[in-house]
Amino acid sequence: MIYFVLLQNKQGKTRMSKWYTGDWGTDDKRDIEKEVHRLVTNRNQKFTNFIEWRNYKVIYRRYAGLYFSLCVDTNDNELGYLESIHLFVELLDQYFGNVCELDLVFNFHKVLALVDEYYLAGEIQETAKKTILERMEELEKLEAQSS
Repeated sequence: MIYFVLLQNKQGKTRMSKWYTGDWGTDDKRDIEKEVHRLVTNRNQKFTNFIEWRNYKVIYRRYAGLYFSLCVDTNDNELGYLESIHLFVELLDQYFGNVCELDLVFNFHKVLALVDEYYLAGEIQETAKKTILERMEELEKLEAQSS
């Protein structure tokens, strides 16, 4: 199970977060974001992208100036989640056309919709890029009609 998804820049600003359990309060979430950022940014590049953290496992990947982190159960498949991060980045890149940090900041509602199409209730829902992007197009059409 995925407990949370974080997208953070090098400076530690959280650009997107999605929490799938109610285990943590707002203050705890901010502390966790800081702690996870410190863990992934201070880690030597020679080491794996998996960190044992508390009773969980943090799986992260860096793309340009952004860190994509997932917190999962300790017995989940690390490589599967590492690939899911890569697929998520590919989805963002295709959807926004060469995604950058500003796309995440100014279109956070679209990023969250994309996350919801990919992950549902802490599990991977859909892995077909074409299907996810078609759903996003449908959402945009519905949004345009309601405007």
